[in-house]
Amino acid sequence: MSDDKTKIVTFGCRLNAYESEVMREHAQAVESGVETVIVNTCAVTSEAERQARQTIRKLRRDHPNARIVVTGCAAQVSPDKFAAMPEVDQVLGNAEKMQPTIFTTPPQDRIVVSDIMVVRETAEHLVSGFEGRARAFVEVQTGCDHRCTFCIIPFGRGNNRSVPMGRIVDQVRALVAQGFSEVVFTGVDITAYGGDLPGQPSLGQMARRLLAQVPELPRLRLSSLDPVEVDDDLLRLVAEEERLMPHFHLSAQAGDDMVLKRMKRRHLRDDVITLAKTLRDLRGDVALGADIIAGFPTEDEAMFQKSLDLVDEAGLTHLHVFPFSSRPGTSAARMPKVPGDVVKDRAARLRAKGQLAMDAFLESRLGKAAQVLVEKDGQGFCAHYLPVRVTSAPAEGSMAHVRVVGRDGGVLVGEPL
Repeated sequence: MSDDKTKIVTFGCRLNAYESEVMREHAQAVESGVETVIVNTCAVTSEAERQARQTIRKLRRDHPNARIVVTGCAAQVSPDKFAAMPEVDQVLGNAEKMQPTIFTTPPQDRIVVSDIMVVRETAEHLVSGFEGRARAFVEVQTGCDHRCTFCIIPFGRGNNRSVPMGRIVDQVRALVAQGFSEVVFTGVDITAYGGDLPGQPSLGQMARRLLAQVPELPRLRLSSLDPVEVDDDLLRLVAEEERLMPHFHLSAQAGDDMVLKRMKRRHLRDDVITLAKTLRDLRGDVALGADIIAGFPTEDEAMFQKSLDLVDEAGLTHLHVFPFSSRPGTSAARMPKVPGDVVKDRAARLRAKGQLAMDAFLESRLGKAAQVLVEKDGQGFCAHYLPVRVTSAPAEGSMAHVRVVGRDGGVLVGEPL
């Protein structure tokens, strides 16, 4: 499929973004006159699935003669639902979408979805580049061995599977050679990295080896971290390695211990607060974010207040707030639900709390120096994952050294040093 004949629409996480690039390269390697639209779905919430369906219907109206292929986590979990849509030509599972042969010799079956729970191999694809990005995502693992009561993702991704260290080094080295200045480790549960590999190397050990073997990599960034899986080697890197970006996103989910237990999380409130303090002790200027679910079943106002308080107590600035969304097939779907209007109100209050914290953090950066990886139109992200517009509009992919001189809403303004 030539470049102008392939369109990929991606929902959800950075791992999906990475896998969309793999599919793009596989598809573009095939010469075909057939216009193909690939929809890479997300299953993290019911709303994400609804948006995918809505998009598929619009894509069919816009591309009446195209072959529409639906894949991703929602397709893996509910293939029959997508196959029942008249707009859809084929449904592929998460394992199948990574196979190059799926594009060279497309199967005839309308649904091609295997049992993801029996998959043992990892996707060790070397992606040659990312369209329109100065940052590149690298998949270090996929799947998850945990069974949080609200989460359907293990059934879409399977069990934990890690990519061998050597393959990760090769991928990063190739991306840096192409001019990428920042690599983001991505996966479903990256702090579980290595548990299935010989010798069981930890995420910190792997990251240390990568930075040693690819000294030309300017920046390494991590995606979401499980508060109880952060290993000592990773903490040492936080203290010692400036190329490891000082922005860490924690999978907190709630600030109340009873809610966390009902979620089947393996951490408690104090674990998040302790990790936040440890990270700041090791590196005083860290920026911390977190995922927090509002309105989890059985959550009362006092429990919710503890989630609000956690923002201040852990010093969280980059909040991802999720109103609880019941997913069929999960234990939480059978728990007593919080009324929808209450869930919506709590999510709004959490977002407002997060915005206040972010505003204060943005203000604290005024007058300080920053290194900005420029992505588009003279704007990019500094080490703390704050958006910065550079007044000189430097080239995409360049690293601008600036002093922050102002704010334009949620965007910092930097003048070159």
